[in-house]
Amino acid sequence: MTAKIVTVAQQKGGAGKTTLAVQLAVAWADEGKKVAMLDVDPQGSVSAWFDFRRRSDPSSALVAADVQGWKLASEIDRLKGDFDVLVIDTPPHAETDARVAIRTATLNLVPLQPSPMDLWATKPTLDLVAREKGRALLVLNRLPSRGKLADSIRAAIATEGMPLARATLGNRSAFAASMMAGRGVVETQPKGTAAAEIRALAAEVWNSLHGQ
Repeated sequence: MTAKIVTVAQQKGGAGKTTLAVQLAVAWADEGKKVAMLDVDPQGSVSAWFDFRRRSDPSSALVAADVQGWKLASEIDRLKGDFDVLVIDTPPHAETDARVAIRTATLNLVPLQPSPMDLWATKPTLDLVAREKGRALLVLNRLPSRGKLADSIRAAIATEGMPLARATLGNRSAFAASMMAGRGVVETQPKGTAAAEIRALAAEVWNSLHGQ
């Protein structure tokens, strides 16, 4: 077994990196896949979420670790032989750790809120992925339920030739509420719209990881 590595990267803060990383990891684990998470962000948001999850559900099969610096590359090598997928949450700036995580990724997911400022601010992250000879996929996050802005952003992304996931995540409180409980939406509201959205994205990303 050699894990596929999904790095969630975005140099612009506030784009929803940690939410995307956690929700995907839980969705894959819920399907029976062996999933590990690495928290590379010094803010430690994934680690804080996982500590709460572990206290409330010690039997959880999901694994997470907090690692930075020179240990990162060796920890990735150690974990990828034991899991189906390794999800890495990176800091919102181009430090060495972020570059290592991007370089080793099978696929880099770049969350993007539907606004012109967020689109323009995403280019440095895509440039970094390109410099590290990686593969990127933009994910529209916090998409409003109404309005034409999303269509305008999609058109701009297409014009720039940027790779964009078909599946999107709406601006839904269910995502944050599930994380407050140490869970993902597929666990707290399995029949809800948010769960359907993250399952669709998880399936699309999984297929992309395996060349489908």
